[in-house]
This record gives sequence, C-alpha cells and structure tokens, in this order.
Amino acid sequence: MSEPGVSDQKTDLLLAGGGLANGLIAYRLAQVRPEVTFTLVESGERLGGRHTWSFFASDLDADGAWIAPLVTRSWDRYEVRFPHRRRTVATGYRSCSSEQFHDVLSAALGDRVLTHARITALDPCGVTLIDGRRLHASAVVDGRGPGPLPDLALGYQKFVGQTVSLIADHDLDGPIIMDATVDQKDGYRFLYVLPWDARTLLIEDTRYTDGEGLDREDMRRGIADYAEAQGWTIEAVTGEEEGVLPVALDGDIEGHWARANGMALSGLRAALFHPTTGYSLPDAVGLANALCALPVIDGPSVERLVRERSIRLWRERAFFRLLDRMLFRAAAPGQRYRVLERFYGLSEPLIGRFYAAKLTGFDKLRILSGKPPVPVGAAMRCLREKGHA
Repeated sequence: MSEPGVSDQKTDLLLAGGGLANGLIAYRLAQVRPEVTFTLVESGERLGGRHTWSFFASDLDADGAWIAPLVTRSWDRYEVRFPHRRRTVATGYRSCSSEQFHDVLSAALGDRVLTHARITALDPCGVTLIDGRRLHASAVVDGRGPGPLPDLALGYQKFVGQTVSLIADHDLDGPIIMDATVDQKDGYRFLYVLPWDARTLLIEDTRYTDGEGLDREDMRRGIADYAEAQGWTIEAVTGEEEGVLPVALDGDIEGHWARANGMALSGLRAALFHPTTGYSLPDAVGLANALCALPVIDGPSVERLVRERSIRLWRERAFFRLLDRMLFRAAAPGQRYRVLERFYGLSEPLIGRFYAAKLTGFDKLRILSGKPPVPVGAAMRCLREKGHA
C-alpha cells in the first residue's frame, strides 16, 4: 500500500511546466515515440499561458515541418520602420497563438496533460505537487520559464501586447516587426504589429532595456498612442500579454549548468534562445527533435543532451553576444535604434541567416564593416567577453 499523497505511477519522462519548450517536446514525442510514457505538468489552467510565439520561415528547415498545426497565421513578407529607413523584407513570417497551442496539444496529448498542478518541489526523480502528490519519472525536465540566471550577464527585451479590434480595416498586408519611429524612451523601443485579420491586430510596445521592470500602464498608453498615430480607432481590447525576455551579453554557461545540479532544463531556463532577439521557438523545435532521437530516454541521457546542446550553442553564438554588448554598453540608450537601422541595410539572405543564428564568417565581417553606429572606443571595450564561454 502506498503512503498518502504518494503515487505509485511512474512515467518515462515528466515535463515540469507546460510552456513552449516542454509543450513541443510532449507534442513531438506523441507523434514519433508512442512507446514513451510522459506527463506534462502545468500550474495554470491552460498550456502556454498568454503568449504569441513567432519565427521567420528561414529559421526552420524540413525537420521543423511538424509544427505546422500550431501556426495561427503566416505571411510572405514583413516590414521594418526606422527614422531613416523603411523596408519590406520578402521573408516569410509565422506566428503561433497560445490559444491554438493549448487546443492542439490538449487534443493530441489527452490525459498526459495535468493542469492546475502547482509544483512545490522538483528533483531528477520526480515532482511534488501542492496537494501532496508525488509524481515519479525516470527523467524530469524543468521548463518553468527563465528562472534565476546569475551566471549570465543579461539585458532585457520587455513588452506588453494587446489584441485589439478596430472599427475599420487597418490595410496592413503583413507584420510590422519593428517600428522604431516612436519615442526612444527606456532604451531601444519599437512597436510590433501582427495583423490577425482585416480588423484585428496584436500591437506590442517593446523595449530593450538594462532593467527588467515592466511599466504596464506606460506601455498600454504607448499602444493606444501608436494606434491613434496610425489612424486606427480601437473598438475593443480583447486580450493582453506581456513578457520579459533575456538578451545575452556574456557569462559563464558552464557555471550556469553546474548550478543546475544535474537537473535537465529546457527553454529559457536552459539558455536556449536567440541571444539578440529572444526568439525561442526554433531552439525549442531543435531540442524536441534531439530529445525524441535519443535511443533511451532516461535522466542521465536527457540531462546530458540538453546541457551539451546548450553549451555548444552558447559557444557558437558568441558573435551575437558581442553585438548585444555593443547595443547595450556602447550605444547611448536613446541611440540604440541606429544599430538595428544600419543592420536592416544589409542583404535579405544575411538578415535571414542572422535571425536563424547561422551567420557565415563573411556575414560577420559584413555586419562589422564600415562606419560603426556606436562610438569606436566604446565598441572596442565590448570586444572581450568576461565569461568562460
């Protein structure tokens, strides 16, 4: 007989946190490894929370085609706007709403999803829930958001977004990924706009800042002011989301993993995100594919896979952290937009490789060539990374 509050049931894998990274692992396992038993544990009532995840068509190859049912909208181009540059880029852009994420995963995973299940303790052998239940597993993956990252030096990309209904058509035929023609307060600031349909937009006020504090009311005013400036009259606000994403500057990735004490991590907690943009969906797809390819899914194998993948990608992406240090440490806050404005004068293929984190050596030289958009002396001080990456 088991003790009160203890479950005798044991799964192969327990995924702590029902966000993007763990959700994609579960979804892919159900597709290609039906023999693997798992439980996806989420503290809230819905998987994915309140988020919109986006990616560029060039970010994923054929190995990522399986996420197609999660894509809410697709466009064949996007636009950027700066004080001295306005450009349409002929690269596809895809967005996934958390509503679709929840609906698709819930239908595919069934009783392998456990919601309203707050975790109070977690270790490599299982989790303890707030109601006293103990869930056992051969492997546990902690994907409950970014968590503490004391070994990594970070800037922040923070945003508040509102889904709004308009009284008339907005006339956009694609997303506005960055509109930096707005007041540059708090650092690099831009408005981000997704046209869900002819009269529905997601508008986000986004800021690259040194601090992680989120002034929600100021950002809501920024959204309203921007809509008015575009000639859009908002009939209703039908949804709101927010986020504070890490921007990697430097740090000790091996120290970060030593602090994990043998726990397998995923998503932002595993430092699996684009160092500059904070986009995490491509890395989440890659991790899901790699985990599903493991011959045996057990604690040591999963932990080693994620740790080695995270460290390898961190090292490979050192150039992006250099650019981030120039953005945050060499450019005055109100002038940071110049770095991105200059970048968007480069070729479309290079821009695509940048967002996919697949820059060539020539790409890196091209990005750094010419007159720098930041003071030379300040840029030189950013060259050396302090961590052990």
